[in-house]
Amino acid sequence: MSQPTGGFHQRLQALSPRQQQAFMAALCERLLPNYGLYAQTTGEGNPAGLRAILDLVWEQLAVKEARIDFDRQAEKLAELEPTATDDSFGVRRAVEAVVALSALLDTLRGEAPDAVLEVSRVSKGGVRAFIELTEGEEDAQRLAVRIREHPLMADEIDFQDAVLEAAEESLDREALKALRRLGRNEGVSNLGLEAG
Repeated sequence: MSQPTGGFHQRLQALSPRQQQAFMAALCERLLPNYGLYAQTTGEGNPAGLRAILDLVWEQLAVKEARIDFDRQAEKLAELEPTATDDSFGVRRAVEAVVALSALLDTLRGEAPDAVLEVSRVSKGGVRAFIELTEGEEDAQRLAVRIREHPLMADEIDFQDAVLEAAEESLDREALKALRRLGRNEGVSNLGLEAG
């Protein structure tokens, strides 16, 4: 295999639409536990509903002939988004999972050329917010360095690189299964959290 050329964003944009969707689906897998934790702690939300929608995305990726009404799935997803009145940390992370999955559905419903970059940014942004919350650094420059050097951010960057590398390959059924397993990350989210 030849080494991919270009930076991370150029490589993401060079993927075929199906490869981009697989990349986004893997990142969504890793965001789902954050939504699950929100549901556990607030008693609201429906993690099984998000899971079902993401399962349909994987089915569409694996079975090209699958006929799935993604307009209807987008409507269902909108109903699962946490209410805007609560601005707590956990709710914002749950919203990120919904936003990422919504961007992915947009690509399945038509044109959304920047969706893959949006999902990548959403996942990194959640990690950045978590580090800002836990590190509590006042000095913006020191905080930026701390975020860059933080193990969770290093893990996020390594994870996205690994998913991109996998998505750049030919995506047969086995490759999709492997990518899905990678995304599930043994049930651990991008914040290093697990939903029970």
